[in-house]
Amino acid sequence: MTDSVIQQRIAFVTGGSGFVGGRLIRQLVASGWAVRALARNDGAARIVAALGAQPVYGDMTNGTELQAGMEGSEVIFHVAAMFKLWGKRKEFDAVNVEGMRRLIGAAAATPSVRKIVYVSAAAVVMGDTKPILGVDETMPTCQRDFAPYSSSKAEAEKILLAANNRRAGFETIAIRPPLIWGKGMPMLDQMAETVKKGQWQWVAGGSQSMSTCHVDNLVSALLLAADGGKGGEAYFIADAEEGTLKSILSDLLATQGVTAKDKSVSFNMAWRLAGIMALVWRLFGLRGEPPLTRQLLQLIGKPFTVRTDKARALLGYRPLVSWRQGITDMER
Repeated sequence: MTDSVIQQRIAFVTGGSGFVGGRLIRQLVASGWAVRALARNDGAARIVAALGAQPVYGDMTNGTELQAGMEGSEVIFHVAAMFKLWGKRKEFDAVNVEGMRRLIGAAAATPSVRKIVYVSAAAVVMGDTKPILGVDETMPTCQRDFAPYSSSKAEAEKILLAANNRRAGFETIAIRPPLIWGKGMPMLDQMAETVKKGQWQWVAGGSQSMSTCHVDNLVSALLLAADGGKGGEAYFIADAEEGTLKSILSDLLATQGVTAKDKSVSFNMAWRLAGIMALVWRLFGLRGEPPLTRQLLQLIGKPFTVRTDKARALLGYRPLVSWRQGITDMER
């Protein structure tokens, strides 16, 4: 009798040295996958290697490097993105949109690749600032000049889903998380420093309802998408619980031993201030980001909650980490 040989599955991960990508690599390795991870520099290479992945030098601007990196891989997990709250649209497009085009081109030329799973963003459906409650995947994506991050993600998702070709054995899926949080989340330290300096104000009192997504819940959805779901489609995912902006950020800040005061500014006033700051930054070519941007206000200024029915039905998605479990983990 000839012993059957089970071939180890291979995944290619972009953005593996970041918050989400690092957690994804760790879980893939624990699940028995061999992982190749794109690394822009030696620092990124050391991080992904420590997580158990094979570093592959390259970045999203070079299709040749991408193709070499994904050679032999079955599934591509595309996590890399330019995420900032300020900048020119062309800067975001260079990474998020053109990077997607290159990734798809490289994947299409690599026979082993059968699926791309993309970390999109729930914000791709955000257009003009207004309450959006219980939204599902029937809502169209939007692009606005004041929101280069969410707009570039929407365009990248459109390109990805259009590339789905099940007949050719090549599928694409987009996973749309709202605010991603958890231990080691970026920007929490900066937020805490802003509060300590007395520069924090709640927009509209912080009463707006919001959906969130713990990083481990996101990773779980990505792994489910590797073997499930309908190609050429997007899926909202989120935590089981919803909160308000104030309850969510207050709990996160408390893990850093910080409490924000109850100072508040109306949405309309914040919108005007953000417009003035944008004008000043552009006129004088100031470095860094303005303290307040309209992109930020699009993300947190109005109520925004999502439905996960589709992901539950077609991916088998269930949140693994509750809000209280995640906060307790961050307090340790």
